[in-house]
Amino acid sequence: MGGSSSKILDPEEVADISTETGFTPKQIHRLYNRYSALDRSHAGYLQRQDFLLIPELAINPLGDRIINEFFKGGEELNFRDFLKKVARFRKPSSNGVTEYNNREAKLQFLFGMYDLDMDNKISRSELLSVLQMMVGASVTMDQINRIGERTMAEADVNGDGYITYEEFKTAVEGVDIENKMSIHFLD
Repeated sequence: MGGSSSKILDPEEVADISTETGFTPKQIHRLYNRYSALDRSHAGYLQRQDFLLIPELAINPLGDRIINEFFKGGEELNFRDFLKKVARFRKPSSNGVTEYNNREAKLQFLFGMYDLDMDNKISRSELLSVLQMMVGASVTMDQINRIGERTMAEADVNGDGYITYEEFKTAVEGVDIENKMSIHFLD
């Protein structure tokens, strides 16, 4: 199942994936159908260009960043890895908390959205770039710069000009990331 687009999922592997990700077997089958539909070349894996065909990502100003986070560490995404990435967006309360949908996993994903050069820290220019992606032309560059300066002043605790992952975690401590970064998966 991991490397091919077979029509039938092995029940034992479905049970393993369910335990690992928290998705119900029914959700796994639904997600497999979605995965198979995205795999238009029937290669048994997804590539970046497959994700560009998802309308919600194509119109999302952070679509490229989201896709980059899905493909961190490789250019191909098999079904099991696809589910692990998608599980980041599963509500922690439904079927429990796993290593993929806990607060830490969601924060790491979110931090990666800002860490454009993947050096494990967010620079002022990275922060401004992502802010500009999010707000587009609806906010002036002057306003974006002020938001960026205020964010850096609050989050960059040691004043080195970068927001480290630990500083990022502290900055979003009071934010309900677990639910804000969750979507409802149908059964």
